[in-house]
Amino acid sequence: MVPWKCRLTPEVFLFRPHISHSSSTSIVITSLPLRSFSSSPIPAATTKKPRQRQRDPYAERQARARRLAHLSRQDTLKKQRADALGDPIRGIETPFVKSFDTALPPVIEPTRASVSAETSSSDSKQPPPSPAQAINEEYVNYYLNNAELRESLELSSKLSEPMISESRDTADPQREADEIARHKQQDAIAREAVSRIVSLANASSKERLRTNVQRCVNAFGRHKTDQELRPRPPSAAQLNSAMEHMEPTPRAGPDTGSSEVQIAILTAKIRVLADRYEGVNRNDKVNKRNLRLLLHKRQKLLKYLQRRERGGERWQNLIGTLGLTEGTWRGQIAVE
Repeated sequence: MVPWKCRLTPEVFLFRPHISHSSSTSIVITSLPLRSFSSSPIPAATTKKPRQRQRDPYAERQARARRLAHLSRQDTLKKQRADALGDPIRGIETPFVKSFDTALPPVIEPTRASVSAETSSSDSKQPPPSPAQAINEEYVNYYLNNAELRESLELSSKLSEPMISESRDTADPQREADEIARHKQQDAIAREAVSRIVSLANASSKERLRTNVQRCVNAFGRHKTDQELRPRPPSAAQLNSAMEHMEPTPRAGPDTGSSEVQIAILTAKIRVLADRYEGVNRNDKVNKRNLRLLLHKRQKLLKYLQRRERGGERWQNLIGTLGLTEGTWRGQIAVE
């Protein structure tokens, strides 16, 4: 009779025979318990596929159609919200914003009546003006202005005039006429060269940005807008009788620190960085980070100015001139 050894446990065991040799000639056969590798009870470890619930094919098609309609409506609403907010980086391109590329004043498109009047009064043989002429520009390069440039050219032309002999007995009229004609020709060439050198059309990006900053100060500085735009409505604290007779502090020099001036300067810098990032420098991580910082800084200033001005004329003038939409100060701005 072969003895069997096992433990009585609630678990299921498998038995494996084991043969042990003793010192004598007898062989003892025992069995060792083995635990099964299944962690679930035996009734749950079935391989039968659960029976699917019968559904109406027409109801399934209706549910699928409703799901597709809801997804399509969500995409349409997302697109409408994005269009309503506008581009958070560039906004809407206005003539003033487009002039940041050349640092020249915005060109006003003539109407049909003005074009017909000019064509009828002007000579058709006269050539159009050169785009590099700096005399007709409001801003020029190298920290100059038109008055200084004009005075310098006039002085240079006067100093380089040919000397005319006082004794007319020994003077050669033909030679003097040739020298005057040569001087006029050289003076015209010099004026053209100087105007091209100081023109912002041939300036670097750094010089154009410096000029754009000056233009923003002159366009949105409160030393000029206070004379043209009405102030914001008074608050409850300003309606107090003790504050009615307080006179505003006079400004010392041009306004360079107000919120609208800083927003305009940031818009000019953002346009430069956006043009670089969207071009060949798509993998420039440093400019991408700088662009994100400028966008968030402008967003904070816009939120402050909107809360401060409460939709006044200064706020309307700023967003209308720079083409800023709600996406530039509302929601999250992501640079992808």
